[in-house]
Amino acid sequence: MRVLHVTQGYSPAIGGTERLVQRVSEELVQRWQDEVAVLTTDCYNGDAFYTPSLPSMPAGRSNLNGVQICRLPVRRQLSRIFRRPQAIAYRLGLPFNDRLRALAGGPIVPGLRKAIVSTPADVVVAASFPLLHMFDALAAARASSRPCVLIGCLHPGDRWGFERPMIYDAIREADAYIALTTHEAAHVVSRGASPDRVHAIGVGVDAQRFQGFSSEDSRWRLGFDRRPVVGFIGQLAQHKGIDTLLRAMPAVWRYEPEVNLLIAGGRTLFGDRVEQIVREWPDAFRRRTRIVLDFPEEQKPELFAAIDVLACPSAFESFGITYLEAWAAGKPVIGARAGAVTTVIDEDVNGLLVEYDDDLALARELVDLLREPSRAARMGEAGRVKVQARYGWPAIADQYRRVYTSVVERAQTTCRSDAV
Repeated sequence: MRVLHVTQGYSPAIGGTERLVQRVSEELVQRWQDEVAVLTTDCYNGDAFYTPSLPSMPAGRSNLNGVQICRLPVRRQLSRIFRRPQAIAYRLGLPFNDRLRALAGGPIVPGLRKAIVSTPADVVVAASFPLLHMFDALAAARASSRPCVLIGCLHPGDRWGFERPMIYDAIREADAYIALTTHEAAHVVSRGASPDRVHAIGVGVDAQRFQGFSSEDSRWRLGFDRRPVVGFIGQLAQHKGIDTLLRAMPAVWRYEPEVNLLIAGGRTLFGDRVEQIVREWPDAFRRRTRIVLDFPEEQKPELFAAIDVLACPSAFESFGITYLEAWAAGKPVIGARAGAVTTVIDEDVNGLLVEYDDDLALARELVDLLREPSRAARMGEAGRVKVQARYGWPAIADQYRRVYTSVVERAQTTCRSDAV
């Protein structure tokens, strides 16, 4: 089977969607010898779609682990032009404001539709909304008479990002839609998607990569002492609840003054704000805090080994792969009681849930877990068992491929029927 993945970023770009598309692509190549091509952008993260000053990767073709990659340049200045008009149109509720939001968020990639049409493939698969390339992928698939699968990665709680009629029009038109959770699947069905074309699959993790690391050694390499570590490891985006964690930590230190804090992720515009907040803290807090930016993927297991609990109280997530990675390392997690995360974390089993933006509740739960290491260990072990049973990449990729195969076979059957 020939598969074309269209996505906003690809390794070394960092993010949940980027990791998902990369691992599914590589599994298809290595286990089934499928031909997989990827059309993507030259950007490291979504901020770069409308920020000309941020660095970019070289455009052009490359091969990574058998996957053929083509990076196309983004017209960042064009999206920047739409930033203010979309804000005004959104505030006024103008009927075309969803399209202005799409242009403002980007990525605007000249030639993308032509590249999709000209790339040999049995199925076109695009991830993720609300970005502009999703609509290019669907239009180009239709223009070239090929089936299209959309991997939405929706955050329904983000109204600016996802309350757009054009998104749900596209989902209804697609040959199949892959949701990352049952929460997301129910949401798109409630917005008119055909239930028989919606598949809740999720994401995966290489659990074995996170095992066998010494917590003590990992902390030493990060410059920590032997004291417990609270960690956030993931995309440094505003909605991830990092600011809630930073507000919670002074309360944690009031009761557990020796606790350390690790913040790790790819550099973003919001990451600059995180660094500024930490710089303004008293010396005693700063000495117990480490910020690790743009770390290599190979370092991630060591970062998770160093922490005692992962705190990622996001406003919204399509899934939250960082929870799987923490569980693979045997660590308990704390998320927000919001959206899809409530279907990922089993409360009081492998993690805890707090109300979004409630720093005092987060501080209380952190202190309780730090004071009850046996309870934290039980939660981490329950998470490890869950990951090993349900979220290995081979099993996840099997499910994705079954969806791809089904739409290709359905399209071929339709073509034969039309020919008769």
